[in-house]
Amino acid sequence: MRFQTLLDFAFGLAHPVTMSDESQILAANAAFYAAFAAGDFAALAALWADRDGISCIHPGWSAIVGRAAVIGSWRDILANPARPNIVCADPHAIVDGDHGRVLCIELVDGAALAAANHFSRVDGAWRMVHHQSSPIAQLATPDDDPDGHSLH
Repeated sequence: MRFQTLLDFAFGLAHPVTMSDESQILAANAAFYAAFAAGDFAALAALWADRDGISCIHPGWSAIVGRAAVIGSWRDILANPARPNIVCADPHAIVDGDHGRVLCIELVDGAALAAANHFSRVDGAWRMVHHQSSPIAQLATPDDDPDGHSLH
């Protein structure tokens, strides 16, 4: 079932289920990765804000600005039969009014990328306005610090 269908169901109940801003932005982020995994271009495109000021930086690419260019890049990636498998791990939402971002780790065919997905609230729904991911030199864990100090 698509994310929007779930939201429509939740808000159509006699006693609607309300979600916090953090939960809503995390759900929008999860819908982005689900659309990518399913190769669902229409669902992925619908998650982006419908304005020219959106942007994206794919790993190893130059910055892409403007809706047509950003959405076109995703269309091309999804059309590639050899596109990577991407799993979002450890998402963390930061919300400030009508703007927010989700910081997470993307696991891409065994490699770890740091990702930031920025959202704006548009007509009551969280829409993506920027996506950026880049390789991580090495994932650090508390066990990696020889002095026992937390690296987080």
